Amino acid sequence: MNRNLLSIDDLSRDDIERILHRARSFAEVSGREIKKVPTLRGRTVINLFYEASTRTSSSFELAAKRLSADLVNIKSAGSSVDKGESLKDTVQTLSAYDPAAIVIRSPHAGAANLVARWTTASVINAGDGKHEHPTQALLDLYTLFRRRGSLDGMKVWIVGDVLHSRVARSNILAFTRMGCEVTLCGPPTLMPREIEALDCEVRYTLDGLEQADVVYALRMQHERMTGSYVPSLREYAAQYQIDSRRLSPHQLLMHPGPVNRGVELSSEVIDSPQALIVEQVESGVVVRMAVLYELLAGGPGRAAAGAPSHAGAETEPQPA
Repeated sequence: MNRNLLSIDDLSRDDIERILHRARSFAEVSGREIKKVPTLRGRTVINLFYEASTRTSSSFELAAKRLSADLVNIKSAGSSVDKGESLKDTVQTLSAYDPAAIVIRSPHAGAANLVARWTTASVINAGDGKHEHPTQALLDLYTLFRRRGSLDGMKVWIVGDVLHSRVARSNILAFTRMGCEVTLCGPPTLMPREIEALDCEVRYTLDGLEQADVVYALRMQHERMTGSYVPSLREYAAQYQIDSRRLSPHQLLMHPGPVNRGVELSSEVIDSPQALIVEQVESGVVVRMAVLYELLAGGPGRAAAGAPSHAGAETEPQPA
């Protein structure tokens, strides 16, 4: 596994499987009264968030703390960024603290790659513009892995605003790498050109949705839209909303959150037993623990004290 996690393309199938098994081991730790392990004691993790975030920032924070790392949270509001400090200067300033890892979220595609050039710390992309969000894809895989086991041959439909979605791009790469068949569905105006090059099928109506094992609805991202991509949200919902008439009993439902109720999903399917949305949130902490572990402590000759073994019980996690 590379020193950084900037894209799903940084991971082989073996890397992904190792992260999923590591996450499952950390899930066992999370069920204990004392949830911390000493794996990253004495090391510093910096969360550098230039965009608003609830799920991603809080789960990375919990993940670092449960691994006993020292944590620094930097949000653009109220920091030197407000005073005009550049990303490069901010990274160089933070590098003086000798961080083991920098977790970066930015509205600009490619920001994580730039940060990786400016620091010796491991860099984790927590979302960069419309480009990628690799740890979201990993937690989605883990959620399905827990529910279904093998992902090979699973049919996944990703429905909605693919054009503006960094989640969609990472998920296409991750699902196909794990042997899933991916179909994209949405309005032509919200479908990137030549996206089929990522080894997925494209459809513009929900005809055939019943073939899917997993329906993954994307959020309509108004904040990234500079023009009129759909006539109205009402018309979009009429054609693409996943509701109880369109979701079959055998299908699983996913969404990266936050959900626009009544737009991409109806309330009854959000609250249905088929919905894995809450499980996706729960998966975030242990998957991000696994990513931090694999980047900072995993690999040959880098086993750290207190880390669970994904191969079984060779190393029993000990409370910090």
